[in-house]
Amino acid sequence: MRNLDGRYELEERIGVGGMSEVWRAHDQVLDRSVAVKLILPGPDDQDGPVDRIRAEARSAARLVHPNVASVHDFGTSSTWPGRPVPYIVMELAEGETLAAHLRAGPLDWRISVRVCAEVAAALAAAHAEGIVHRDVKPANVMLTPAGVKVLDFGIAIPAGAPDPLPTGVVLGTPAYLAPEQLDGEPATPAADMYALGVLLYYCLTARLPYDAVTASELLGVRRRQPPEPLPEIDGLPPEVVELCHSCLADEPGQRPTSLVAALLLAEAVDARVYVPMTIPTARQAAATSPWTERAAAEPTEAVAVFDESYRGAGR
Repeated sequence: MRNLDGRYELEERIGVGGMSEVWRAHDQVLDRSVAVKLILPGPDDQDGPVDRIRAEARSAARLVHPNVASVHDFGTSSTWPGRPVPYIVMELAEGETLAAHLRAGPLDWRISVRVCAEVAAALAAAHAEGIVHRDVKPANVMLTPAGVKVLDFGIAIPAGAPDPLPTGVVLGTPAYLAPEQLDGEPATPAADMYALGVLLYYCLTARLPYDAVTASELLGVRRRQPPEPLPEIDGLPPEVVELCHSCLADEPGQRPTSLVAALLLAEAVDARVYVPMTIPTARQAAATSPWTERAAAEPTEAVAVFDESYRGAGR
């Protein structure tokens, strides 16, 4: 059993990525289970990754929301074998990932819409803080007894900020990247909304909105063809179909905001979501999406109702 800085006992590795490992760990100071994300050192550039991960942890730590896995701590371990590595300590979300559930096929449309409503609510909280997730996908959505938890804001970045990675390198999962991200433009909340559209499509159909098998085929098809329309799904409200297609728009300004998506999807299944109480100003709305006009004109009262329902539900 490994120990980080005399506090976190690493018990079991529960996830591996290209640049990181995630461990179930025990916080000996607060006597609780946590998730620890270790950022694996590369052969070069030891200072840049540490500074970047520290900044990302600070951004993610600002998010306090029932559908976001909270960030508790950041450190640089000197006790890990080899070179020191940065790590982020996060809330341990117990459950199964959405990816695991989707291996059996598409979800019932009501479950799909409810899950994506809660994902959108988590994104609304992040976007209200000026944070873009950049890697919304089924593997980063945990289904827990208390509801959805969006995981891994580990590559989150301030909206519109230049990417700190070398030219030509893009973080994220190709199938869920917005067209502007493929062109190397800075990520904005609209990029997360494209990923939400792909996520909703996949939940409803268990396939991507593109006919491709490999990553290279996918990138080629996406640059040549528009997404395939959703197939007929018995009972699926037309406004959900419209929202899904709008999220997949090539132009960022044509995609709905996370706030609008959360409210529309929640209403479609009579669900409760916790969304920010603030409504974008007219200038922000014009700069973000024409869909924001609907949010500014109608749902202020609904937002307050959802907020009060959340507090009273004790979730």
